[in-house]
Amino acid sequence: MVDLRGRSFLKLIDYTPEEINYLLELSDSFKAKRHNHEPHRYLEGLNVALLFEKDSTRTRCSFEVAANELGMSPVYIGPTGSQMGKKESIRDTAEVLGRMFDGIEFRGFSQQAVEDLAKYSGVPVWNGLTDDYHPTQMLADVMTAKENFGYLKGLNWCFMGDGRDNVANSLMVVCSKLGINYTCCTAKELEPKQELKDICAKFAQESGSTITFTDDSMAGSKNADVIYTDVWVSMGEPTEKWGERINYLKKFQVTKDIMANANPKAIFEHCLPSFHNLDTAIGKEVYEKYGLSELEVTDEVFTSNQSKVMDEAENRLHTIKAVMYATLKK
Repeated sequence: MVDLRGRSFLKLIDYTPEEINYLLELSDSFKAKRHNHEPHRYLEGLNVALLFEKDSTRTRCSFEVAANELGMSPVYIGPTGSQMGKKESIRDTAEVLGRMFDGIEFRGFSQQAVEDLAKYSGVPVWNGLTDDYHPTQMLADVMTAKENFGYLKGLNWCFMGDGRDNVANSLMVVCSKLGINYTCCTAKELEPKQELKDICAKFAQESGSTITFTDDSMAGSKNADVIYTDVWVSMGEPTEKWGERINYLKKFQVTKDIMANANPKAIFEHCLPSFHNLDTAIGKEVYEKYGLSELEVTDEVFTSNQSKVMDEAENRLHTIKAVMYATLKK
């Protein structure tokens, strides 16, 4: 019997395959209840803090809607809404919030910050994204794949882009835990830290999966079931890095040819936001500087029938609801 009550959700390294699958089963249940308009206010009367150093659309909305539908009252604390790290230490902030709230979500820069919040608050803390990991996104990603294929173990998952960013790090972890074969198409300079590679290699050996790194997009995407990419420049990074990053990553753009090289039933996933056209201010700025109208994925792929990015975005709600419920239920 899996029991996650009182646990924090900081990185998937800390969770067993059985615990991850339990959260996915809960997510399926909550999705069905929502689609069937079944009330599920199981955490009536609890209060949760949503602490954001980085703005977000999906993460904020998912946590707020999930909290409300579970009967909780969420309080959003934005990038300028607290003194944490400025006039007040993380420890002091954690101890104060822990006395007022039953759970805390954190989305920001430092993994150590979310670890310290969990250490000192005395309540469950959920990682909504740090520079190192993005565990709530991973649950939505694998949930979406399972909805399309009916299983996870044995799938071939290909990530294309910056192999050391928080999404790529977390994908390698969740794939190695759940028996999914993970291939990372990236430049040698953008591979993850060796320490994380070694940790995931051990998980992969236990689950029977493989981990592969290559700078050959066609070789890496061959027979893939899931093609996945992320933005090339992360939030908070200076625009001066764009040129360098584009030069590294332009050969890993997800195109129609890449999708045709994958499994005929392959799906495309992206954690969003995505620069697949010129409909954003940053997209226009990149086009003016570098002449690229599409970055990590072409608009043709993003809007195709193979693209499951909107299902994936919706699944953030159901998986986050599962995490909060599992760790807060009495």
